[in-house]
Amino acid sequence: MDSLFETPTSATGGDAGLSASPRPSAPLAVRMRPQTLDEIVGQSHLLADGSPLRRLINGSGAASVLLYGPPGTGKTTMASLISRATGGRFEALSALSAGVKEVRAVIDVARRRLVDGQQTVLFIDEVHRFSKTQQDALLDAVENRIVLLVAATTENPSFSVVAPLLSRSLVLRLRSLTDDDIREVLSRAVADPRGLDGAVSVTEPAYDHLVAVSGGDARRALTALEASADAALRDRRDLETDSAVAEPADPAADLPAAQLPVVDLADVEAAIDRAAVRYDRDGDQHYDVTSAFIKSIRGSDVDAALHYLARMIAAGEDARFIARRLMIHASEDIGMADPMALQTAVAAAQVVALVGMPEARLALTQATIHLATAPKSGAVASSIGSALADVEAGKTGNVPAHLRDAHYSGARAMGSGVGYRFPHDDPDGVLAQQYPPDELVGVDYYIPTDHGAEREISARVSRLRAIIRGAVRRRGSR
Repeated sequence: MDSLFETPTSATGGDAGLSASPRPSAPLAVRMRPQTLDEIVGQSHLLADGSPLRRLINGSGAASVLLYGPPGTGKTTMASLISRATGGRFEALSALSAGVKEVRAVIDVARRRLVDGQQTVLFIDEVHRFSKTQQDALLDAVENRIVLLVAATTENPSFSVVAPLLSRSLVLRLRSLTDDDIREVLSRAVADPRGLDGAVSVTEPAYDHLVAVSGGDARRALTALEASADAALRDRRDLETDSAVAEPADPAADLPAAQLPVVDLADVEAAIDRAAVRYDRDGDQHYDVTSAFIKSIRGSDVDAALHYLARMIAAGEDARFIARRLMIHASEDIGMADPMALQTAVAAAQVVALVGMPEARLALTQATIHLATAPKSGAVASSIGSALADVEAGKTGNVPAHLRDAHYSGARAMGSGVGYRFPHDDPDGVLAQQYPPDELVGVDYYIPTDHGAEREISARVSRLRAIIRGAVRRRGSR
């Protein structure tokens, strides 16, 4: 179930599935599925006045749509609203179970309906799991609007959907819900008659933990809330039963029934079997854990680094923040001692962007292990720091005349470019020539260590400097 709520079943022959009202016994996440635009939480960037999605949901547009975003962000909800707005018949397929035969069968039915002037909305969940052949089977029906396709995917459609289908559809990207969005979804579910109808109250620490474990997924948050509320109500019923047995002669006694059952942090922890992690993303814990994470990597303690990574992930830290810290660390504390470290960190950041959590935690873990076990060097950071310090101290000087731009008229008459020697003309590709301003001749900014790949780089840098500065030494000796 990749969307905000349950994946629907086929609605052929009636208004079942997404377009039907959920039964009272349905899961809380299903009962709380938004019924109107005003009930949608988040995604304001897609629902502005006049936007293609708003026109579709209001019934004034007709275009196939690919809804792309993380789990629990409202993809199925929007498909439901589009289906209601069109007034057509609704069909739903899951890419996990449907094949080309099922796709063609739906299209054949839709073609017959179109003769009678009735539009068919075809919802396909996890469309990225469709093979190229299955996706190609949709092309003609989508292009000729035999069906109005609403497809949902958690993967970037640029990589998982065939180009012809992409070109025939609007691609709309949904964003992860913020903490405030999730809290609004939860508080609404507690009070709404479709939800818990005020049967329980929820403490702030319990709300905080529900938000943290949701990971921006509204369905996950509501499922955890329902389990927690069920546990609190069950405990309340057990307490009332025990009290009635202990004091049967005093029905007017002030029993716990006079108070609303409370869902507290302990209830949430017990219901979802996950302890709350003390971690304030806007406070000291955020900075302390992040600092410990980076320092553990710098200190090559891979186990401590993984511990702090787990704390950040468990507390719902933004995966993009973790990826950014890894990329910075790869250059700041490893650099040329292991040039592949930066590539690994960048790759992890791409996985976060293209795949998302929770799967991206594996890439973050791989990058953490790589960086923690890599040889360390601060030479990259110290080299640019030293160079910037000289520049800020005014040690700039003039660019040597032979290095200046000589592509404009009259440049060579002023000496620009005159005497420049092209390194590729030398058999070794390196030759004696002054590159820095006079004031900085002979200054070494990059000081390689003897760690990892820098051991070899250090020897190479020494040879390069000896060759390049040969002309400088001869000039100075005259």
